[in-house]
Amino acid sequence: MESLPDIPRVVQLPDGTYTYASNLPAPQQQSYSGPQVIHQHVHQAPPDRTVQRIALGSGIGAGTVAAGVYFGPLLVGVLTAIAANLAILALIAAVCAWGVVTVVRSVGGADGKRAADSVRRSRGRR
Repeated sequence: MESLPDIPRVVQLPDGTYTYASNLPAPQQQSYSGPQVIHQHVHQAPPDRTVQRIALGSGIGAGTVAAGVYFGPLLVGVLTAIAANLAILALIAAVCAWGVVTVVRSVGGADGKRAADSVRRSRGRR
């Protein structure tokens, strides 16, 4: 067995490639013993998929999770559109009510003013 040649050792480099250990340069000796500067890159965290993981763990299936992932944002969009429509309708109703009140006050005449005064007096007595 001693007559067999030495088999060169294969190592994987940090970039993922393989090379023979004999081809690597000799490691440099660091003589600096001061504080070491560490550059840390903080990246944005991936989206939270906790609900999907729990759902898959409970055995409801990937189809249900896919439907939740697909229809969840659609539901948010639909509810936002409904809320926007209701807000526009409320604005239109407020403008129409303001217009009706303005027209009634201007056209009402003396009878309208007396009615408003009597309502105002009856509220003040309570």
